[in-house]
This record gives sequence, structure tokens and C-alpha cells, in this order.
Amino acid sequence: MALPRATLPAAPVGRPRFLACLLLGLFARLEELAQPCIGLALEPATAGLPLFPALPAQDGVSPTTGAPADAVVYLAYTSGSTGEPKGVLHSSNTLLAPIRAMAADWRIGADSVLYSLSPLSHNLGFGAMLMALCLGGTLVSHDLPRGESVARRMLETKATFAFGVPTHAIDLLGELADGPITRLPGLIGFRVSGASVSPQVAQQMLDRGIVPQSGYGMTEAGNIHYTRPDDPPELITGSSGRPFPGHQVKIVDTDDPGRPLPPGGIGHILARGPSVTLGYFDDQLATERSFTEDGWLHTGDLGWVDEAGNIRITGRKKDVIIRGGHNIFPARIENLANTAPSVARSAAIPVPDERLGEKVCLVVARKTPEAEVDGDALLRHLDEAGLSKYDMPEYLAVVDDIPLLPSGKLDKLSLIELLNAGKLEKTPIRFRPGA
Repeated sequence: MALPRATLPAAPVGRPRFLACLLLGLFARLEELAQPCIGLALEPATAGLPLFPALPAQDGVSPTTGAPADAVVYLAYTSGSTGEPKGVLHSSNTLLAPIRAMAADWRIGADSVLYSLSPLSHNLGFGAMLMALCLGGTLVSHDLPRGESVARRMLETKATFAFGVPTHAIDLLGELADGPITRLPGLIGFRVSGASVSPQVAQQMLDRGIVPQSGYGMTEAGNIHYTRPDDPPELITGSSGRPFPGHQVKIVDTDDPGRPLPPGGIGHILARGPSVTLGYFDDQLATERSFTEDGWLHTGDLGWVDEAGNIRITGRKKDVIIRGGHNIFPARIENLANTAPSVARSAAIPVPDERLGEKVCLVVARKTPEAEVDGDALLRHLDEAGLSKYDMPEYLAVVDDIPLLPSGKLDKLSLIELLNAGKLEKTPIRFRPGA
């Protein structure tokens, strides 16, 4: 097919937001193409002239030396899972700090072949590309039409480390289980991002010689803590690992941010280190609100740390459901619900309640179209899995699928909007101990 051509109008002077929105709109339409292809025609460089002569050169920047290591070189937008996306500013130093650390911990080098199942427009794929460029390794960007064999592609390219979201890992495991390719002997690691690694998925990967990497990252700070290849399976599935050398994490009281919590105490996660963003583009107020006076970044996530420094994420600060003054962490409910035989994925969202303020509605996507999700059976499963009776959901909504953001995170805002608009049918359920 002939690919459509697009001509970009010149952005008005002083209007970088215009160009950013224009590009976002253009690339959002690429999914309409069967095999999109972008070609860049680069003319031979002329000594002493900038690449884009129509744009004024920055002071102190040479065509041969590039920008200073602390200058802004990358503008990334957050996924918008809790509100409007924000432009995050990064320098060469902030981008490379976590990449170099992870490469050293996972023994990734010039002979490594990094396979990114996430697009390069996503931070996960972008990080894989930077790692390959930084180390001199090989990057394979996933380029197969839907339905083609990922396992065969990984085998052909001799992939040694993969980057993707849980869905990618689950699909790959399903393909390996069905054959004819049942193992990928060269693939030693798989960074699973966007959501936690379930115990079942982690064990299946280990059984096939693939070590999953669980971790915690954000647009504002990169991959700031992660598990190591020698960590035991229970640490991989039960934590987000430890911060990379040079990065600091502390847990503070959500009501008193000046009070650090001891190991085991659940609170707001603060981060400080060489990979933290320089700030938000064109939003000084958001920048100031996101940092403490002594440079700690408010991640917006809740969690706790053990004595060894391993971090457990319990949920987003904005996701916490407050039922009659009791804080309920959706991630805990979701992780346990996802282990039920009939559940593919789940999302715990708030339902307004006049008396208690909020109640929990558990939205469940069936594992197969024929799967039956029974409310009482699901509550029993949650009870047997260790969920407190005070955290039990009081409504159940069964759907065919739960929408995801481009980052792989659950699109809870869409579910809440559907619920509030009456377009998501919910059924009251009640946990009865001993029933």
C-alpha cells in the first residue's frame, strides 16, 4: 500500500506546545496503517552549520561537541493515568544514570541483543534503545504483524534481554507452551514493566530459563529500582527490588511528609538521585509542588521498604480508596484477584457512598469469553489469598476487557467515568466469613 504523506506546518515562534500537540496527533493515527514506515532523508553535514539552519543555535553548543550533559535533551509526556499528561524534562545525565547502573547489575554489554516489545515512543522502548546505544549492543524493535511468532523472531535475532509489559510476557509464555519453539536459550532476562509480575507468570518464566526483572520506574526518574538476576523468586514477585547505586528512596508519613517511616511502615515514596527529572515543561507550579525543599521528588506512589532496602508498592496515592476513614490499597486487591482461575486482569475503583464516603468496586475481565466469574467464589478466593475482610470489595463488574494506557497501566479513569455515567453494570456482593 502507498503510505500517506504528511506535511507539517511551521510551528509559530515561541509555541513549542503547538508542535508537541501536532506531533502527538500525527503519531496517534499510525495505528491505522498496516505497516507504518517513516523515512528520514538526511543531507551530508556541512562543517560549522547546525542540522536545522532555520533554527537559531544555542549559546555554547558546538555542532561537534553537542549539548552539555546537564542540558535538556529529552521531553517525555506522562501517561496521564491520574490527570492531564505533563511534559517531563531530562538531560543526558538523568537519562544515562539508571541505564548504566542496570547494565552493570544485569551484565548487559556490547554483545547483548536487546529486544523491545514496547514501541520506542514509550519510555520502556526508549530506555532499551538508549541502553543499546550507550553500550554498543544491538537493539531489535518489535516489528512483526499481529499473529506472527514472537518466539521465532527472538530466536532468529538471538535476543538476550527483553523489555515489555505483563501482557507481552504472558503472550510469549503461551506461545512457548504451544510450541514448536518451547525454549529461548539465549534469552536470560525480561524486564516486565507497567504492572507487577504475578507469581504464576514469574515461575513459568523461570521454568523456561528466563529471569524476570520486576522493578519500579516513572517518566520523572526512569528505572529507579529493580530486582537483580540472583534474587529469589519470592523477591521478584513480591517486591520492586532495590534502588540502583547512587539513588535514594525514603518512605514518609502521608499526613506528615516531614516524618520518615521505619521499615515496614506504609507511606508516600520519595525519590532523590541522578536520574530525577529537571522539572516539568512550561509548568513551574507543578515542578515546585512535586519536590520538597531539599530535592526529594514526590512520586505519588505508596509503599514500604524492608530491612534490606527492597521496596513494595501498595498503590498510587491518588488511587487509595477511603472507606469510612479506612485506607484501602487497590493494588493489593488486584494482585490477589488476578490469581483467580477465571480472571485475566482486574481493577479496584471507588464507588461514591453517602455514609462511608467510598466503597470498592472490583472490575474483572474474564480470562476467556466462556469463563464464569461468581462473586461469592471470588470473595472466598480473596479471603483464602489473605485479603483483610476490611478491604473486601462490595461491588463486582464483569467485563470482556479492561482498557490499558499506552504505558501498559490500567486505564482506571475510563472505568470510573463509565461507572459514574451508568454504562458499567455493577452487582452488590458481600463477604461473609466462614460462608
